[in-house]
Amino acid sequence: MSVPVELHRPVVVGQIGPSGLEREVVATAAECVAIAARLRIPAVAALSCRFRLVPLGDGVVAAEGVLAARVTQECVFTSDPFEADLGESFHVRFVPEERFVEPDEDALLDLDADDELPYPGNQIDLGEAAVEQLALALDPYPRKPGATLDEAGVAGDPDEDPASPFAALARRPRPG
Repeated sequence: MSVPVELHRPVVVGQIGPSGLEREVVATAAECVAIAARLRIPAVAALSCRFRLVPLGDGVVAAEGVLAARVTQECVFTSDPFEADLGESFHVRFVPEERFVEPDEDALLDLDADDELPYPGNQIDLGEAAVEQLALALDPYPRKPGATLDEAGVAGDPDEDPASPFAALARRPRPG
């Protein structure tokens, strides 16, 4: 399976010493455009991510990260674009593909456990990890600050008896 790689920042696992390694990933303007297209959002103005990598043995690498991004999202109420600053701290473990075990679909997930990211060969890709963390940090239902259903023309007038529950939606302007 081919995975899109808009932000490729490989690190050879053997270069991570016993005391660990720190790296920062910063996306270029062109990479930000590609990341926005992949994540299906209007824009990524900036993306950076600091990593602290520590080898755990057998090719497993623990990573602590801090993500910072400025993105443009589309409000679910008004369809207006708006900018949002994102900042997240996270922990992941990079695991060699041959040692990675896909979680059982029926098993209970430990929500406190670090996510495990499989990697092929002897390189982990910090850029791809940063993009995945950005995807997780995005609000799945983004709302422009101060936006309300009433402003979007969806809530309607409570004293009005619309012909259909979708009447307010029909009054909204169509994109494009």
